[in-house]
Amino acid sequence: MSAIRVAGLWLSTFLLSACAGPDIQSYAERTPSFTPETFFQGELLAHGVVKNRSGEAIRHFNATIDAQWRDGVGTLEERFEFDDGEIQYRTWTLTPNGANHFNATAGDVVGTGKGEHKGNALNLEYTLLIDYNGRDIAVNVDDWMWQVNDHVVINESTLSKWGFKVGSVQLVIQKLKD
Repeated sequence: MSAIRVAGLWLSTFLLSACAGPDIQSYAERTPSFTPETFFQGELLAHGVVKNRSGEAIRHFNATIDAQWRDGVGTLEERFEFDDGEIQYRTWTLTPNGANHFNATAGDVVGTGKGEHKGNALNLEYTLLIDYNGRDIAVNVDDWMWQVNDHVVINESTLSKWGFKVGSVQLVIQKLKD
């Protein structure tokens, strides 16, 4: 095999592996253990930024979350207040689907999101409808959360369309009461 072919094969393999995201299994031994039923219970606050595709923070927000579990199903009622005065509401329903897996639905989510948690991490993938210049567009969301102590979760969401990153959201979620 020629040196050019070897270099091309190596470069292709490198580029494909660079596109792969983290694997939830790599967090399995990390602590503290992130159990959605425990962390998402009661009152929570969130503070974050929305970034465009180049990484510029274009908006920031504060949110309140009222979370509860009944008969094994979680409900997260969220209220976001953005720096421009816009207020958004979203209510998530989290339904267990096997060990460490759950389904997630909300009014502006297309279909059903799929989530999994291991160790201190939780990954949720879903399609979200967002307003873009007065019309709804669907973007894919790869949502990662890491619990860093009993009262704090760090959240990073990557938004993509047709396989290209179009934005991201970074936030901190703080549990107010046990």
